[in-house]
Amino acid sequence: MADEPNNDLHERDTASDKVNKRLIYGRRQGHRLHKKQARLVDEMLPRLTPDLAADNVPADWFAKKCDDYVLEIGFGGGEHLAAHALANPQSGFIGCEPFLNGVAKLVALVADEGRDNIAIYQNDARTILDALPDAALGAVYLLYPDPWPKKRHHKRRFVSAENLSAIHRVLRPGGMFFLASDIADYIDWSLIQIGAHGGFAWTAEKADDWRVPPLDWPGTRYEAKALAAGRRPVYLHFTKTARG
Repeated sequence: MADEPNNDLHERDTASDKVNKRLIYGRRQGHRLHKKQARLVDEMLPRLTPDLAADNVPADWFAKKCDDYVLEIGFGGGEHLAAHALANPQSGFIGCEPFLNGVAKLVALVADEGRDNIAIYQNDARTILDALPDAALGAVYLLYPDPWPKKRHHKRRFVSAENLSAIHRVLRPGGMFFLASDIADYIDWSLIQIGAHGGFAWTAEKADDWRVPPLDWPGTRYEAKALAAGRRPVYLHFTKTARG
């Protein structure tokens, strides 16, 4: 009799194929790293990189016990993530950023200031979302994602039905999804996508709730450039609810 098919193996292969077919658009590196940056990336980044196959995800990604976990998708130079990690030392912060130069800046900060509650993944945030168990996070930040303004590139936008479902799954009940952008079209797109998902409640009650950043907002370099160029950022705060 022929061997029975291994359904578990088939499922794993299908998931692996899905990840392998994903593409990361945009630059992976800008200018050449300085010698110190390159050395720190070589020496420290492997220690800060989360083990996606760890027994206890995400707790095993940190050397200390954390009370909560936060994911920042596309952290740029790491200013926002680093500030929140300093202000909330009992929370573990997971930063995803494919751009090597931004990763190098955050690695250097960790080296200089000795943070023990930051993990850095220099790759696709969707892979981290796949690795996380249900209800693992207290918050997810998506700050100034690439708007991919051309219509033919809209499929590249991070706010999508697939990614929203993944974010919803890994957030605990009542957990926060925070989105900031300075591109009006991207905000409109995101509100439509999030509304269609049905598992997030927008907390805004008045205009200043989305026009003004939170009181503990440290800002980012990209945000400063947007403001200097006359673009007004929008800050959207959602909480996870049961899908209708």
